[in-house]
Amino acid sequence: MKKIIILLVSIGTISLAQGQGNIKIDTAKSMIKWRGSNLFKFNQHYGTVKFLSGEISMNGSSISGGKFVVDMNSIMNTDGKYNEMLVSHLKHRDFFDVEKHQTAKLEISQIKPGDNGQMEIDALLTIKGISKPIKFSSTIEKGPRETLFKSKFIIDRTRWGIRYESKGIVGSVKEGIISDAIEFEVIVVFRLC
Repeated sequence: MKKIIILLVSIGTISLAQGQGNIKIDTAKSMIKWRGSNLFKFNQHYGTVKFLSGEISMNGSSISGGKFVVDMNSIMNTDGKYNEMLVSHLKHRDFFDVEKHQTAKLEISQIKPGDNGQMEIDALLTIKGISKPIKFSSTIEKGPRETLFKSKFIIDRTRWGIRYESKGIVGSVKEGIISDAIEFEVIVVFRLC
């Protein structure tokens, strides 16, 4: 019996050393930056939103997947314009309806090698309870203590039912039309064992 226990502990230690399994992300250091604008980009707003939780799936020394939950109550505007009013409106049902949908989720479904050391990611993004597939590129930066998983992508907000002053809405005032595109820059920080 003692030999079996030692064998199981040894197998578990080898798997951990080779990076098998799931690793929790550092939610305090990880960040999501967002940027939105009107249709002609004359007026832009940008800010941040925080992760509630997340984990990276490892297969050897490679990332094989991941699941992330975003705290929609943490939306902040950092450009200094109309802060309180803008954040309140973003949380309103016109946009993210945070009272009903307090989290957004992203689940990586496939990772393929891309050009210049990048990874091509297929994922499922859930906003306002609506799940849609997205594709984007990511890079990995390995430091002595932490690993950074960096991604940039743009979504069309109307795919998730966010149609307030969209260019597709007939009768919108030309200057008031908000771009359907929301830009994201995501940095996920985690520590390999």
